[in-house]
Amino acid sequence: MSSDTGSYWLEKKHLKKKKYKQPHGLKNGLNRKTDDLYMKRALLLLSLGIVTIFLSCGKQDKGCEPKTPASEKAEMAAFCQANGINFTEHSSGILYEIIAPGSGITPNSSNLIYVVYTGTLLNGTVFDATANPVSFNLSGNLIEGWKIAIPLIKKGGRIKIVIPSALAYTCIGSSDGSIPPNSPIFFDITLTDVK
Repeated sequence: MSSDTGSYWLEKKHLKKKKYKQPHGLKNGLNRKTDDLYMKRALLLLSLGIVTIFLSCGKQDKGCEPKTPASEKAEMAAFCQANGINFTEHSSGILYEIIAPGSGITPNSSNLIYVVYTGTLLNGTVFDATANPVSFNLSGNLIEGWKIAIPLIKKGGRIKIVIPSALAYTCIGSSDGSIPPNSPIFFDITLTDVK
C-alpha cells in the first residue's frame, strides 16, 4: 500500500477465483450465434405484428352495406299506394299518415309511452303485434323510426308509418330473423298514453 496515493495494491495470489455456473447453452459468457438467432426471431415477430396492425387499420367491413332511404322510397311509396295510405314524407325519409292526431301531451324523449301496434314487412308478413298497450321509454332501445314518428302525434293519436331500413333494423336485420336485412317496415300505431 502506498501512503501518498491512497491506492491499494493487491497481489494476484490474494484474489480468490470463484466459479460461477453459466446458464445452459452459453459458453464463455455469451453464445453469439444463439443470441443472434433469438434476436432475429423477436424482430421478425415484432415486424409481422406491426405490419398486421397497419394493414388491418385500412380495411373496412364490407359485409354490411345499409341502403339509403332514397333508394327504398319507390318500394315504400308503392306499399302506401297499394294499402290506401295517403302519406306525407318526413325529412328523415319516413312516410307517414296521421289517422288521428290525438290531444293533450306530445311525447318527447323523457316520456314513457303506451302503445298498441302492428308491425309488418312490406310483403304483408306480420312480425310483431300487440292487442293490449305496452310501454316503452321513448329514449330507450327503440328503432330510430319510432323515435322520429311517435312525437308526430299526441296521446290518443294513431299513425301509420313506413320506415326505411336505415331507421329500422338496417343491414343487420332483427336478432330473431323475422325482419331481414335492409327491409323497410310498416307500423300502425295507436298512442294510448304518455307519462
